[in-house]
Amino acid sequence: MSEEPKIVDTSPVIIELEPGTHAWCACGRSANHPFCDGSHADSGITPVIFDIEETSKVALCACKKTSGAPFCDGSHSAI
Repeated sequence: MSEEPKIVDTSPVIIELEPGTHAWCACGRSANHPFCDGSHADSGITPVIFDIEETSKVALCACKKTSGAPFCDGSHSAI
């Protein structure tokens, strides 16, 4: 059984990412948020693996309520 993700912030993390594969923390436990550090191990929640094709500024969800993980969809405005 999965536990509920921990809300890290009620604003997205705006960051410029280099091309490559990234692992977004979906559980909210990572000390390296918004990226996974393996802290989800016993939570029943797994990180979201995503690819960036070219250097891009993105808004990554920090409230863990987005329906478009890992990207912010504005869900934090309802918290």
